[in-house]
Amino acid sequence: MAGVEALLRELSETGAPLKLVRGELVHLTMKFLGDTQEALVPRIVTAMHHAVEGISPFSVRIVGTGAFPSLRRMNVLWVGMEGGEPLRDIARRLEEGIEPLGFPRENREFSPHITVARVKSGQGLDAVRKLLESRAKHSFGEVRVDSVRLKKSILTPQGPEYFTVEEVPLRPV
Repeated sequence: MAGVEALLRELSETGAPLKLVRGELVHLTMKFLGDTQEALVPRIVTAMHHAVEGISPFSVRIVGTGAFPSLRRMNVLWVGMEGGEPLRDIARRLEEGIEPLGFPRENREFSPHITVARVKSGQGLDAVRKLLESRAKHSFGEVRVDSVRLKKSILTPQGPEYFTVEEVPLRPV
């Protein structure tokens, strides 16, 4: 995703107090599980298989920028997606499948996006706001979605390291 990496460089050049996601670690989180018992992993993987059943591989367009909760009060900077309806279906099914395992449902509807940075301080963000506004409709390219992955993250002083525990391919009918 060269376009997203270019955005990350531009964000770093603003000098704003941001914790940027490293380009090679950019990803879409469907459900954050937190600390998880190893014994639950097989049941989570089973839920993942059910979540993708009947869904063929598809492409999404990486389009637009914004911030949560808003551009006026930025905590998280994101890049959006078009064509992510199948992701919403997978996320909904995944929620249903893992709720019985003790993972509470999200309070809000899943909105496909890629987190590119977290704001460390509310000061010095004018250049970031202008950059995000200028890229609000920008196309960063297209990505093929053909699987979902259960990831394990380990926090290190250099930042998080991600490991794939299991990869489940999308399964058309």
